[in-house]
Amino acid sequence: MPRDARLPGRARRKKFAAAAFALAVGATLLAGCSSDSGSTPTLTWYINPDDGGQAEIAKRCSDASDGAYTIETSLLPTDAASQREQLARRLAAGDTSMDIMSLDPPNVPEYAEPGYLAPIPDDVRERTTANVVEGALAGATWKDEVVAVPFWANTQILWYRKSVAEAAGLDMTQPVTWDQLIEAVASQDKYLSVQGARAESMTVWVNALIESAGGQIVENPDAPADEIKLSLDSEAGKQAAEIVSTIGKEGLGGPGLPTQTENFSMIQFQGDKGAFMVNYPFVWRATNAAVEEGTLPASLIDDIGWTLYPQVNAGENTAPPLGGIDLGVGSKSKHPDLAFDAIECIVSPENQAYYFATNGNPPSNPDAYNAPEVIDAFPMAGTIRESLELSKPRPQTPYYNEISTGIQQTWTPPQDVNPDTTPETSQQFILEVLKGERLL
Repeated sequence: MPRDARLPGRARRKKFAAAAFALAVGATLLAGCSSDSGSTPTLTWYINPDDGGQAEIAKRCSDASDGAYTIETSLLPTDAASQREQLARRLAAGDTSMDIMSLDPPNVPEYAEPGYLAPIPDDVRERTTANVVEGALAGATWKDEVVAVPFWANTQILWYRKSVAEAAGLDMTQPVTWDQLIEAVASQDKYLSVQGARAESMTVWVNALIESAGGQIVENPDAPADEIKLSLDSEAGKQAAEIVSTIGKEGLGGPGLPTQTENFSMIQFQGDKGAFMVNYPFVWRATNAAVEEGTLPASLIDDIGWTLYPQVNAGENTAPPLGGIDLGVGSKSKHPDLAFDAIECIVSPENQAYYFATNGNPPSNPDAYNAPEVIDAFPMAGTIRESLELSKPRPQTPYYNEISTGIQQTWTPPQDVNPDTTPETSQQFILEVLKGERLL
């Protein structure tokens, strides 16, 4: 990679105004990890677990800075809830080591609202968001302002076994609906692999169904907790519940549906009863690796196809889930100017393409999808990019944790979901939690 492609520009030396508010609940002061080594400042980048891609990008950008800074990575916990908790505690405690943070998009408002994120300089915002897929940009925005820089943007697509789709008479070159998939697996005695566990994946599924049906979970996401209006109890919410309920009650998701996460969905899809699956791009690399190891038959690869996430209503755009990672700078960082300089390097199209090809995490910048290594590693890259343009984020609100946990508790197990009662019960429960009348 040419040096100029990695180097985002000279470090900006601007005065930095921190807009931090005090957090009322139990912030424990945690020691900072950032330190200066000689004359070269060290930036700490808190990363989510991967296959070493972020550490490699940190090295690349450190080298490209010509001695302006060195980036060291600090690994966050594996699960999203623990990542959120650790970052929130450190930010609330004013930890000065929070130079660069890999942030889950649904948690961005929680960090932005109390001023825990350093404002993005206008020139950095302009350069890093000028060419970003719509879904990723929405996930980095709070109160109509981009408050974090999109790095990679994940989404689910519909994977299918060509042999099953053909036997069921489905034309997969055309959009398909959840009803069509349900009918197909029922007629073929196969499984529709979804994520039915009481986990974040259930919120992802419910949100995608409601958004695809033309609804939304939260009507006024920037409202105070006791004024938030929910639309779970709506026609879109009932349509979502009907899909979840049908798959659960009729056993179409497989016997392990109540505890099924993304990995278990993939394993089921790879088996003899695999038919259709909504899941992330990681399954392609994982399936190919298993074939190479000899644990799966080589014929499986040729039987796998892919297309956009299923529609709820025929002829209406689908709204696939949005995931991924945004990059933020802590408001108490000692080196915000250098941190934003480093972020520009990290999110360059070249580094995003490298990260996708080697770690399987899709770029937020469309230009990265044209890289030869990306096309070679992910033949479905075009479908992923199109999905990201249609994708919708989960509710962007500082109270996302309460809303997500409430959905997980009231929409699981799938076989107990009732279209006539679950949306209303779920909505009432979450509102009572937000008003402090009930506990999660």
